Amino acid sequence: QDAKTGSIPKEQGTLILKDVISNSVMMQLAQYEEMTKQEKEFQYLAEGVGAYWVGEGEVIRTSKPQWLTAKMVAKKLGVIIPVSREFLQYTVKQFFQEVRPLIAEAFYKKFDEATILGKDNPFPQSLADSIVKAGHVVEGDISGETFFELTDKVNDAGFDVNAFISKKQNRSLLRGIVDGFKQQDGTITDPVRLYDRSNNTLDGAPVLDLESTEMQKGELFGGNFNYVRYGIPYNLNYAISEEAQLSSIVDENGDPINLFERELIAIRATMDVGFMVLKDDAFAKIEPSGTDVGGGVEG
Repeated sequence: QDAKTGSIPKEQGTLILKDVISNSVMMQLAQYEEMTKQEKEFQYLAEGVGAYWVGEGEVIRTSKPQWLTAKMVAKKLGVIIPVSREFLQYTVKQFFQEVRPLIAEAFYKKFDEATILGKDNPFPQSLADSIVKAGHVVEGDISGETFFELTDKVNDAGFDVNAFISKKQNRSLLRGIVDGFKQQDGTITDPVRLYDRSNNTLDGAPVLDLESTEMQKGELFGGNFNYVRYGIPYNLNYAISEEAQLSSIVDENGDPINLFERELIAIRATMDVGFMVLKDDAFAKIEPSGTDVGGGVEG
């Protein structure tokens, strides 16, 4: 109660960020880009250097790698968590030890749904948006045929698939993906299952499960996540209130929660995070037939 506003203490803030990063599907796959302010321009290697055969006495040609400039802008992500008034008696360290998992879960779930699915997304793009823009949507059920179509779209654009994003409800479908010689009658000779359930890998690449009701069964994302960046420029901040009325949380009668009337307090925590996809055509997805594709920028 003597420290109701400010930055979350460094030790606790670091632990919250570790929880966010280790549980966020996108942050586990994307490349971290260090940020010290709200916006950052950085260069990335779009095409690498090449070697050349050289005849005796010939001049060695100069390789021309292609470097492109990208600009990443951080957006503010916030959460309000109501707790009992007894929490005011805690030390700052005790308080954040208690609310740490709640803050982290709220942050990583919201970030993943925005950056992967395009749900309530403040960034110019999401993975779903980039895939639609590249024309890399494969419609149909998850099967060997649609899986190879997904990987072919990424490979044909000049990239290797190094990871997949799925959900646990897809595992029975993933087990049906097989490779082998297809006969004229549709049967496959010497089929090899590409999904390893014990290691959760598909064709040797890791599969990360997104725990979100916004992602439907039958969706499968794949691509080269070396072409995705995220950054966290500032420390986490917080404020505690005993008197606010929470318009986004209602009681059993549908009325907004008033903290003063209920002898509750609420912590508001915020973090800034940047995100961008560098190559739209480095990704593809399987989309169940009859569903809308794409996410779009909302909010």
